[in-house]
Amino acid sequence: MKYDFDHVTDRSGTNSAKWNVLQNELPMWIADMDFPAAPEILEELQKRLSNGVFGYSFLPDEWYQAYIEWWQSRHDLKFERRQMLFSPGVLPTICTCIRELTNTGDNVVLLSPVYHCFYDCIRSNGRTVLECPLVYDGDEYRIDYNLLERQLSDSRTKMIILSNPHNPGGIIWDRETLAAVGRLARENDVIVVSDEIHCDITDPGINYVPYLSASSDNAGSSVICISPTKAFNLAGLHTSAIVIPDSHIRRRIKEGLHSQRIDGVNSFAVQAAVSAFQKGGAWLDDLRQYLFKNKQLVRTVLEAELPELKLIPSQATYLLWIDGRKVSADSDCSLAQSIRKRTGLFLSDGAQFGSGGEGFLRMNIACPECVVHDGLERLVTVVKDMR
Repeated sequence: MKYDFDHVTDRSGTNSAKWNVLQNELPMWIADMDFPAAPEILEELQKRLSNGVFGYSFLPDEWYQAYIEWWQSRHDLKFERRQMLFSPGVLPTICTCIRELTNTGDNVVLLSPVYHCFYDCIRSNGRTVLECPLVYDGDEYRIDYNLLERQLSDSRTKMIILSNPHNPGGIIWDRETLAAVGRLARENDVIVVSDEIHCDITDPGINYVPYLSASSDNAGSSVICISPTKAFNLAGLHTSAIVIPDSHIRRRIKEGLHSQRIDGVNSFAVQAAVSAFQKGGAWLDDLRQYLFKNKQLVRTVLEAELPELKLIPSQATYLLWIDGRKVSADSDCSLAQSIRKRTGLFLSDGAQFGSGGEGFLRMNIACPECVVHDGLERLVTVVKDMR
C-alpha cells in the first residue's frame, strides 16, 4: 500500500464537528474521515492557496471533464456537459429539488431506515415524509414493492429520494432493483432524486450501479447527486455536481439554485474536485483496501466477543450498520446513549434514521486501525457489562 492511513491526525483546533466532544470521548458517528486528503489533492490546493487572491470563480472546462471522465472510466456511465450543474452540496440540491419540483403538503417517499437529514429536508420545506420501511429478514434488506407501489400511486406523492448506495445499510442496489423503482416512479409520474455521494466507497473489486445505468428509461424524471466529498474527505469544501438529463427539470433546478444564490463556486471547490478525480484514483483504491480491513476487524471482534451484536453485511460506505436489539440499554436512554455515557464511545443512534432503525447502531470506521481497536475495546467492555 503506497499511502499511510495508520497515522493519527490531531483534529483539535480545526473546528471539527465530529471531534467537538468531551475529553476521553471517541467519536465514530458523523460521516467524515479522520484521514488527510490525498497528497495529490493537497498539493493542488496549496498551489491555489499560494496565489493569495480568492475572488469570484467560474466553472472551467476541466471541472466538467473531470466528472465525465471519472464516471465513464470508473462506473461505465456517460453523461454530457449540458446535463450538469454545480451545487455546494447534496443536501442543498435535495432541498432545491423539493422546493422546485413539489408543492407544499406533497408526499416524498423514503426507503427507511435512511440518512436522517433527508427527513429534515422534507419537513423543513413543508412537505410530508412517507416512509416505505425496508424489509429486514435478519440478514439483509429488500424493498416492499407492494407498499412502494401503493405509496407512489397516491396522488399526493411527487418524489422519492434514494440513497444509492444506501446509508446507513451500506447496500449497493442492484440493476433490477433500480430499474423496478424507476418503472414504478414513471408509471405514477413521480420524480426520483438519487443521492450517490457514497458511490466510490465500495469494497475492493466491487462497483456500484448508477441509477441512470440501470435502465435507459430512468433518465426521464430523475435528478442525480454526485460529489467527491465522501470518497476523498472534502465535505468542508462544499463541492458537488448534479446530473439532470431532462432539460425541463434541469432548467427548474438551475433557476432554483440561482434564486437562492447557492450556485456560486468557492475558490477551492473546483480545484478540489478536479484534482480528486484526475489524480486521486490510486489513493482511493488504497483507502478502499484499508476500510475493508477495518470492516473485517469489526466483524471478527463482534463474532468472537459480542455475538448479541450483528453486523449487517454491506458492500459500500465506511459506515457499519449494527443490529443491537438483543442488548438492553439503560432505562433512561437509548443503546447508543448508554454506550456513550458509560465508555465515551460516540456512535450514531439508529432511531434517527427512521422506521426500522430503532435498536441499531451506526459506526464510522474511516479512521486509523488503532482507533477502531479503541472503539471496539470500549464496545466490548460496555456490552459485556450490560449482560
